[in-house]
Amino acid sequence: MKEKQFQEAVFKAIFNRRSIRRYQNKIPEREKIFKILEAGIWAPSGLNNQPWRFVIIWSKETKKRLSELTRYKEIVKNAPVLIGVFLKKSQMYHQIKDHQSAGACIQNMLLSAFALGLGTCWLGEILKNEDKVKDVLELPKDEYEMCALIAVGYPDDKSKRADRYPLKHFIVKEI
Repeated sequence: MKEKQFQEAVFKAIFNRRSIRRYQNKIPEREKIFKILEAGIWAPSGLNNQPWRFVIIWSKETKKRLSELTRYKEIVKNAPVLIGVFLKKSQMYHQIKDHQSAGACIQNMLLSAFALGLGTCWLGEILKNEDKVKDVLELPKDEYEMCALIAVGYPDDKSKRADRYPLKHFIVKEI
């Protein structure tokens, strides 16, 4: 791919990806889910500690149980696949820096899913019930710190993408 085409593809993904909350009744291929995770692990991390860990949730029963822990019940219950993103506490060296790395990991995952024709929704409200989520997933509470739950599937969502303020809204100062 030529440099200009590559640049256009990157910006197309960034500017066109959006949160998808409704999915077709079709399960994404396991290979695509693994490709998304692989893109995630290539995110930068401080000291290259790579603290992220994932739980892939295919089970309808598990999704139903998790759906009871969030106000976004329908998204969680109806997502063909959920990916829990966690930080392994023993691999962390600085909480803020490691959470920033997890955010970069998640963004890589969202963009790669878009490139593969899949839709995603980054869910964070469920974090308020982190211990209950770990109970459902049978994870040790003291070993992992939850960062997000990502819903993944083939899009069936025709809603309009949310707009953004113009760039000047965000620039505090230019020196």
